Amino acid sequence: MPLAIWVHDFDPFLIRFSENFGIRYYGIAYLLGFLAAAGLLVLYHRRGRSPLGFNAVTDLMTALVFGVLVGGRLGYFFLYQLDTFRADPLALFRVWEGGMASHGGFLGVVVALWWWSRRQQTSLLHAADLIVTTAPAGLFFGRIANFINGELVGKITTVSWAVIFPHNEIDRHLVRPFPRHPSQLYQAALEGAVLLAYLQWRFWRASPSSLRPGQLSGEFLIGYAVLRMVGEHFREPDAPLLFGLSRGTFYSFFLILAGAYLLIRARRQSGPRTTPGGEA
Repeated sequence: MPLAIWVHDFDPFLIRFSENFGIRYYGIAYLLGFLAAAGLLVLYHRRGRSPLGFNAVTDLMTALVFGVLVGGRLGYFFLYQLDTFRADPLALFRVWEGGMASHGGFLGVVVALWWWSRRQQTSLLHAADLIVTTAPAGLFFGRIANFINGELVGKITTVSWAVIFPHNEIDRHLVRPFPRHPSQLYQAALEGAVLLAYLQWRFWRASPSSLRPGQLSGEFLIGYAVLRMVGEHFREPDAPLLFGLSRGTFYSFFLILAGAYLLIRARRQSGPRTTPGGEA
């Protein structure tokens, strides 16, 4: 047991106007994630790696904002808190109480991309390959916000860098809360920094003609799922287990299957890779 353990004391609000209203770090994290994605997409266009100009990027990001927020919120209740939703459906609209799910956010992004690609008359997979190279930035900021909020805490541990989260849902009624892994930071590093570095390396080093539609999307889904599973090993389950697995791990198997399908489909493609539709 370490001699001194840091006690988490961050305020989830940057600016608080009332008890439950103000500027939250969680909201700032979403904003930074979307800005990072938009900035990268604009950079791709300037460097000749994408035909999506500023107007197209603006339209796409607007669709993605709605996709992530709606999908993440619905996913939280249907994948993790279904009993709560059944007992109190209006909980879905009490957004100030928190509750987002990354797997649900992915589904929301797919729907948003489908709608946008139909509107632009371009390929869903072409757009998806661009978006997935930026998505880990949002995951990184989101996990940092989880840490600031003191939520989604890790398992009990004796490592020297353990953190006490006195206000988390599990320990808040204890006189002496347990020291836990700062698993939010592990996941920020894995799902965010590591995955972003890999996808950026793949995007910039590979020639566009060597990448088939869906290849980068498949690599993202498999990479995220594997890294999520590693992070889940240190994270305290925040919902009942499914088949002895945390829900984050269980749902990640479906991402691996989807990613494998995209990779197989991409390798069966013939001819050079084409890119998404141009300026909107």
